[in-house]
Amino acid sequence: MKITLLGTGDAPGTPEIGCSCAACTDAKCGTKSNRTRFSILVQTEQGNVLIDTSPDMRLQLLKADIGHIDGVIWTHGHYDHYGGFPEFYRIQKDIHVYGYRETVDYISEMVHFIEPVKHYVNFYEPFSLIGLEFSLFEVIHPPETHPAGVMISDGKNKVVISGDSEKNISEKSLDYIRNPDLFIVDAIVPAHMEVNKHMNSKQALEIAEKIHAKRTVLTHLGHFYKPHDVEVEENGLPLGYDGMEFEFES
Repeated sequence: MKITLLGTGDAPGTPEIGCSCAACTDAKCGTKSNRTRFSILVQTEQGNVLIDTSPDMRLQLLKADIGHIDGVIWTHGHYDHYGGFPEFYRIQKDIHVYGYRETVDYISEMVHFIEPVKHYVNFYEPFSLIGLEFSLFEVIHPPETHPAGVMISDGKNKVVISGDSEKNISEKSLDYIRNPDLFIVDAIVPAHMEVNKHMNSKQALEIAEKIHAKRTVLTHLGHFYKPHDVEVEENGLPLGYDGMEFEFES
């Protein structure tokens, strides 16, 4: 199993249009501060699955040299998590999409001209794709009523993706995702800031400690952090970056 962080940015991405802050200035030089919108690629020898379809999906798939997708899992119906799906137009037909009914129906209506093949998935009920077991767990991301995180298992290794979420994830979900080998978690701002609907880095790392994650990577990052290399060196934060890869032996 291979996991690639195709996009690690928040809704505007970094650099943000019209901004000249330190992170955005650094990003314009093509550094790891340059973050496209959120999407994750999951691969096995049996195929490729996308977790969310970033508005930057076309460039992400070209950069990763991916020509075919075997399934899409949508976590929630915000544009920065589904906006790139129409890029499949005239490229690939009969695309299978998975997610909570409300999410799948909403996004499918927005991209109706693609006519995706819909698969409704309930929370905490595993389903199989490309030789892996996937499942959704409930998180909190208002005003979305049923936002999801994603858990992936190859039978030996367990990867958990928090999805966009506040810190108050239910005990049921926390118990469900406990002891992951890799925890990929939304941390949109650094510890000295707080925002609604998301976690800051301190809150995200506290969740990681609570579920006993063996390794944690912060993603869905805004331009509020220092330039990537500076933030990592000065504060030791496990920031993700576009193109970051993780491989697991089954």
